[in-house]
Amino acid sequence: MSTEQQERAGAEPGEGADGGPGERPAGLWETRVVEVPGAVLSVTGPTADAVAGLPEALFVHGLGGSADNWTELMADLDGVVRGEAIDLPGFGWSAPPLDGNLSVSGHVRAVIGYLEATGRGPVHLFGNSLGGAVSVRLAALRPDLVRSLTLISPALPELPPQRSALPTGLLAVPGVPRLLARIPSDGRSVEQATDGLLDLVYGNARAIPAEKRELAVAEYRRRIGLPYAMQVLVGSARGIVSAYTERGDQALWRQAERVEVPVLLVYGLRDKLVSYRSAARACAAFKDARLLVLPESGHVAMMEHPAQVGRSVREFLREVGD
Repeated sequence: MSTEQQERAGAEPGEGADGGPGERPAGLWETRVVEVPGAVLSVTGPTADAVAGLPEALFVHGLGGSADNWTELMADLDGVVRGEAIDLPGFGWSAPPLDGNLSVSGHVRAVIGYLEATGRGPVHLFGNSLGGAVSVRLAALRPDLVRSLTLISPALPELPPQRSALPTGLLAVPGVPRLLARIPSDGRSVEQATDGLLDLVYGNARAIPAEKRELAVAEYRRRIGLPYAMQVLVGSARGIVSAYTERGDQALWRQAERVEVPVLLVYGLRDKLVSYRSAARACAAFKDARLLVLPESGHVAMMEHPAQVGRSVREFLREVGD
């Protein structure tokens, strides 16, 4: 397989080439596969001809998420940027990394590999949660690849963490993943587990439309059927915990201070995973920061309030362009 972006027409979900995950079901976006050093990544975006000449943007999801987390915001920004959303190694439809490196730096390497393989940098880089930490480290280490940062509830070190975030941190504790793997596989339990996850990341999960909830249940069912799903989730959770403890030049807050590009920070007051109190420190750490606070939003504002986030992003990008 070359480093060119490749179509995978005809692949069934779960039946990807080379034994990897298959292509997303057909929909609004085109999904391509890109081989980078150490990984084979699934990338979702519009066709190249439809958005020629627009500024480049790349969207990076959070722990347990996928490129699908960004499609509503990408649609809202249609005509403003040429946006693509990447599935980090082992998430969405991307295969796990060849070397098993699921640390924050490992994910950064994969994103850098994609930008270098496709020649798309510098990009307007968007990151949510884990993807926010990845984006901050990437911008600090490779400023040549980043034009601006939009960080939605970025997973930057927070001590003490919120109580509601502790179960996620427990994924990094030896023995706990084996207990989670015993979740029953019947349809009712899958629906209940999905509802629990939606309640964790949304400010108001009851407002989620029924069809959107059904898609989330279907994706949860697909994920638990993958033999590597829990290993990837646990490895990436441990990577976040490890990144929180790093010191010196590798410390995420110190890397935030090194970011030179303009930054838009988005926080939700109902976020159960990243506290709004981190916003003050983030505004102080980044040299050129703006802050958007959404009182009704949770951890995934781009999914819960895409129009409001999109409006602020458009204003931000106009300012960056000026």
